[in-house]
Amino acid sequence: MTTQQAPRKSPKTGKFNNSVVKKAVMAVSGIIMILYLIVHMIGNLHAFQGAAAYNDYATFLRTFGEPALPRRTLLTIIEIVLVLSVLGHMWAAFSLWAQARRARPVAYVTKKRVQQSYASRTVRWGGVIILAFIVYHILDLTAGTINPAGTGTEPYDRLISDFTNPWITIWYCISLLLVGFHLRHGIWSATQTLGQTNKRRERAVNIGAYVLSTVITAGFLLVPLSIAFGLID
Repeated sequence: MTTQQAPRKSPKTGKFNNSVVKKAVMAVSGIIMILYLIVHMIGNLHAFQGAAAYNDYATFLRTFGEPALPRRTLLTIIEIVLVLSVLGHMWAAFSLWAQARRARPVAYVTKKRVQQSYASRTVRWGGVIILAFIVYHILDLTAGTINPAGTGTEPYDRLISDFTNPWITIWYCISLLLVGFHLRHGIWSATQTLGQTNKRRERAVNIGAYVLSTVITAGFLLVPLSIAFGLID
C-alpha cells in the first residue's frame, strides 16, 4: 500500500496549545455536564408526582437560600458553571480537531478503514446540534419565550403544552438520542484522558459508558413520552 504524508509541523508548546491540557479541559468540562444532566434528569422525574410537586421543585431552585441570598442565586451559579463548561468543552474539541488537521495538511492517498462508532465519527457536529438544542430548551421550557403556553405560565404547564405537540416531542426525542450518542463517546474518552482505563479495564469502562449514557437518555425520554402517550396530564 502506497501512502503519501506531508512532514508534520512541530507542535506548539505553549500552555494552552498543549493537546494534553486541551484533552483534560474536555474531560473535566464533560464530567461537570454529565453530573448536571444526572441531577436535571432526577428533577424532571418530579413530573410523575403531579403539577404541584414539579412546580415546587422549580420554585425551590429559584428561591434556594432566600432571604439570606438573592433570588436565583443557586441557578445563576449553576448557569455560570455550565456556560464555562460548554465553552471550554467546545474550545478544546475544535482546537484539537484543528491541531490534528494542521499536523497532517495532506491526506493519505490510500486511507485505512478504521472501526469507529457513530458517535466518534460525528461527535463534533453532534456537539453543535446539541448546543442548538440547549439554546432551544432554555428559550422553550426555562424562559417560555417560544413555548406554546407562553411566558408567565407555570413550569408544569409549559411541559404539558410542549409534549402534547407531536412535532415538538419528536424533535426533543431525536435531540436526546443525539445526546446519548455523544455521552457514550464522551464518557469513554474522558476515562482514557484521565488515565482511568487500560487493556484490562477497557471492557468494563465501555460497558459502564453504555449503561450510564442509556440510563440518562432513558430518564430524559420518560417524561416527554409519558406526556405524549397520556400517562402524565
